[in-house]
Amino acid sequence: MSALSAAGAVPVPQCLARCDDPAVTGAPFYVMTFVDGHILRTADDAARLGVDEIERATDALVAGQVALHTLDLDAVGLADLGRHEGYVARQLRRWKTQVERADARPVPLVHELHDRLEARLPPERARPALAHGDYRFDNVVLASDWSLAAVLDWELCTTGDPIADLAWSMQYWAAPGDELTWLLDPPTTAPGFPTGDEVIERYRTATGFDLSDYPFYVAFSWWKQACIVEG
Repeated sequence: MSALSAAGAVPVPQCLARCDDPAVTGAPFYVMTFVDGHILRTADDAARLGVDEIERATDALVAGQVALHTLDLDAVGLADLGRHEGYVARQLRRWKTQVERADARPVPLVHELHDRLEARLPPERARPALAHGDYRFDNVVLASDWSLAAVLDWELCTTGDPIADLAWSMQYWAAPGDELTWLLDPPTTAPGFPTGDEVIERYRTATGFDLSDYPFYVAFSWWKQACIVEG
C-alpha cells in the first residue's frame, strides 16, 4: 500500500504507522487513513444509483483493475512481492493441499477437477502483474462522484497472471436471475448494471490482453472457490 501510494497509480489509504509488537493489541498491526465514500455491498446499496452513476462506478472499478494489471512492478518497487510465473499452477497445488489438510470429508470431484485443470493449463498470455486477489465493489471505496477513492483489503495480493485475477473478480459480478452467486446479495443485481460480458470487454479494450483462454480461468475460479468453501 505504501508503494502504491507513493507511485500514485492506484488510489489506496495512506499508511500512517506500523507496529510489530504483539503486546500492544495481541498481534502486529498498522494504522491507515480513513477514506470517506461509498461501498457497494448489497443490491440495496446499489439501487439508489442512477444510470449515469452506475456507469461511472463500473468504469471506475474496471479502470482500477486495469491500472493494477498494467502497473510497472519494477518502477513502483514491487517486483519482488511474489513469484511471477506459474501463478495458476501454484494456486492449484496450494488449494488442493488445503483441502487435503482439512480432511473434512471425501471430495473426489475436487481432485478430479484439479487434475483436469492441471492438464489444461494455458500459457500465460499477459505479463505478470499485481494481482489483488479479491477485487470487487465491496473491497473498494467510491467517492461522491463515483470515481475510485481507494482499493482496500490487500491481504491476498501477490504477483501473477492478471487474467486469473480478472476472472476471479468477475465471478462476483452477478446478474439478476442467477441461481448461484458468490455473494448473498450482490450489488450488481440491482437494475441498470451492465452484463459481465460487457465489463470483460471494457477490460479487454483497455488492456489489449488476449482473453482467448478466459473460460479456463472461470472454471479454475469456481474450483478454487469450492476449495475455500470446503475448508
